[in-house]
Amino acid sequence: MKRIEEACERAQYALWNKFWDQEKAVFVNHYPVKEEESWIYWWHAHALDALLDGYARTKEKDYLERFKAEYDGVFRENGGTFLHNWYDDMEWMTLALIRAFDITGEKRYMEQAVSIWNDSKTAWNDCCGGGMAWKKDQPDYKNTPANAPAAIIAFRLYQRLHREEDREWGEKILKWNLDHLMDPDTCFIWDGMNRLGDGAVDYDWKFTYCQGVIIGAAVEYAGITNHKEYLELAGKVARQAVTELADEDGIFPYEGPDDCGLFRGIFFRYVYELTQVSDEFEDLKDIIKKNARMIAEKGMNEEGLAGGDWRQKSGGTIDLAQHLSAVMTLEMAAKLGNSCLLYTSPSPRD
Repeated sequence: MKRIEEACERAQYALWNKFWDQEKAVFVNHYPVKEEESWIYWWHAHALDALLDGYARTKEKDYLERFKAEYDGVFRENGGTFLHNWYDDMEWMTLALIRAFDITGEKRYMEQAVSIWNDSKTAWNDCCGGGMAWKKDQPDYKNTPANAPAAIIAFRLYQRLHREEDREWGEKILKWNLDHLMDPDTCFIWDGMNRLGDGAVDYDWKFTYCQGVIIGAAVEYAGITNHKEYLELAGKVARQAVTELADEDGIFPYEGPDDCGLFRGIFFRYVYELTQVSDEFEDLKDIIKKNARMIAEKGMNEEGLAGGDWRQKSGGTIDLAQHLSAVMTLEMAAKLGNSCLLYTSPSPRD
């Protein structure tokens, strides 16, 4: 047997040694690097979060040095700003910076987070009965990826800065998301509405991402209000995700290329947070462990890289998003402690 931490270290080592561009001083999108690399801002927010995961687990300062290098690189490559056309991208950067402030105590991270948040709030408009727009040049398209992370931001800022306006923002954003993009019968979270300007909800767009961020927002709100019904809601969302999106073994399959590569890691980050606030979610801990074991035993290649299909080793080009999703899932499993061990043969509990 070997501990999950070993798999985390292999994956983190591959993240830094395969995706970090020494010349550009920022992560690249693919390994091996492509001749033409586009700038995908939000992947870098999750890279920052993954580096903070590594530091939180090991307390090794190398992770913070890598974080600072990537932070500077993102700011530079994004044109000397953290503002962007996509509201959800900025929201993920805001969440990473709030966490950086929590871990390091450096005020510049919180100041930057508040600055981005002030810009992000311009996403709210009356189209579709309210809600946060997905991007600045498409203000009438509303989706869970732009709303639920914004609610998490608002609730976390309220807990740190004690501004009532942040709580109010979080409450109205979360209410809009639940009222417009949740199946009232199953609690499954839909992706978005009015994407084509016809008011329609994208019922067929079923992603782990959307489930994860609503879980995160509900957990944060329950922590502020002590309203246990939001923990119950989060649990229903998580379990429905397992029912609808996982296979018969509880493994979440590849959801698609590009941005979709990040979705499972985001889901497991917030499922983990749910498991920490109540002992009623042991089944969800097992789901995290199962997926982490699959990555470590089947999904990582000899270089420590993980692609989209966690049931087999990936060859060829691997997206940064895909690898980050695996890193985040492994790190969440590591937080669960020594109960998450990797086996060369299936666990009896599986």
